[in-house]
Amino acid sequence: MRRIAYACTVGLMLSTLGLFAEEGSMKKEGADAEAPEPKSSVTTHSVEIGGVKVDYEATAGYLIVNDSKEKPAAKFGYTAYVRQGVGEVARRPVTFAFNGGPGSSSIWLHMGVLGPRRVVVADAEFTMPPPYQLADNEHSILDVTDLVMIDPVGTGYSRPVGEAKGEDFWGVDQDIDSVSRFIKTWVTTNGRWASPKILLGESYGGMRSGGVTLELLSTHGMALNGVVLVSPFMAWSSGFDGLNVDLPHVLFLPTLAATAWYHEALEDRPDDLVGYIDEVRAFAYDEYAPALLKGSRLGAEERASVLASLTRYTGVDEEYWDRANLRVTHQQFVKELLRDRKQTAGRIDSRFAGRSFNLLGETMSYDPFNSAVGAAFTGSFLDYYHNELEFGRDLEYKVSGGVWGQWDWGHSPPGAGGFKMPVPDTSIDLARAMGQNPNMKLLVQQGYYDLATPQAATEYAIEHMDLLPEQREQISIEYYEAGHMMYLHPPSLVKYKQDLAGFIVEASSP
Repeated sequence: MRRIAYACTVGLMLSTLGLFAEEGSMKKEGADAEAPEPKSSVTTHSVEIGGVKVDYEATAGYLIVNDSKEKPAAKFGYTAYVRQGVGEVARRPVTFAFNGGPGSSSIWLHMGVLGPRRVVVADAEFTMPPPYQLADNEHSILDVTDLVMIDPVGTGYSRPVGEAKGEDFWGVDQDIDSVSRFIKTWVTTNGRWASPKILLGESYGGMRSGGVTLELLSTHGMALNGVVLVSPFMAWSSGFDGLNVDLPHVLFLPTLAATAWYHEALEDRPDDLVGYIDEVRAFAYDEYAPALLKGSRLGAEERASVLASLTRYTGVDEEYWDRANLRVTHQQFVKELLRDRKQTAGRIDSRFAGRSFNLLGETMSYDPFNSAVGAAFTGSFLDYYHNELEFGRDLEYKVSGGVWGQWDWGHSPPGAGGFKMPVPDTSIDLARAMGQNPNMKLLVQQGYYDLATPQAATEYAIEHMDLLPEQREQISIEYYEAGHMMYLHPPSLVKYKQDLAGFIVEASSP
């Protein structure tokens, strides 16, 4: 890989510099501190994708993004990859991508599937300690689109500046506003207003994408060609079980069953996973949901029938389901399913399993998935950023911003007259954007073993969007035999790239 590096800064003076201290708290520099400026390192590289050499320019750094009063509000960290020698840049697609959290940086998509370099980790096992393996990514999407990886404020190198504070960014609507402003700033700075544009968000990035899609269109006049939702979290009401709301229990059940199928915890395990999930989904909608809806009116005979089915489909003892009043949360499930093996199943990817440290516990003390791959991603990314992209050695990169407890979950959806709903759902925003931009396409990518954003919850969000039949023709959903980050499963990685590249080409075509 050939590289020519140079650092560049753009002059834009701010009055003060806001930096994060530990635990997401803030401290202000003195009045005489040097004002922050946009800063970046630009390097040139090449990678082989599909047997073709792709030359590209990488820009690692941060821009200064203004607030609604045109005052500098944040240093916004990003990594941009732009293919060289493509001819007319205006016809070249550009994809803006981010992870979720809220409070997660973009290293997972960046180093797992989208970027030109990829962390090699063990599949459904614990990756060995360093040295880690970093490889050229033949599955990168740089052959079909330029790429901008975004780190929202509080993550990566992104920080409030001037008079701005963390709470100006840490909320559903605040986050939608700031990320939209960053995209507009990058597009303007790089002269890409005429280029086809794709938005890609994973996990909470799905909720962000729904809002950003409409915000870009309605506030900034920027129409997107396509939106990609990867394992999306779209709505609070369907995405959290254990909060005395019945709907999530119905939507989590097919993934509980898939997890039991994978770990061979079923007495009569069928051969066909997909057919099995379809069977459980039908039970969840046609029998389980009505039973929960009846509450105390549920008769003893019907209750016994539902209990027997829950045990048959999940491998968890009938008595356990009975004590839980038919409502076992996914946290309880991953502890109970493999308790006899002294293991806990994963949440982000339930194919993973690790030692259970409390055999009497009802909630997981850690996620085996995170422990299995987290250190490899962090170590590989920082080594790559500091040494290959030559940026950030003197700065702190926050893989996780730790802002969850400070997040403002209120959201003002379209049609609510400005009223801020306490339970957010940005599939409403996405549906409105699709109605106003009817040629925009939507791709949903979902893993079967995802207990963070389960398959049925994703389907529920898409199926309940207020769309005309012709708009639904613009939607495609792809499934993978893996978890939340399906691209860590080698066969799914290949399919993921094929699905995504095909979508981008189609969405960007005149």
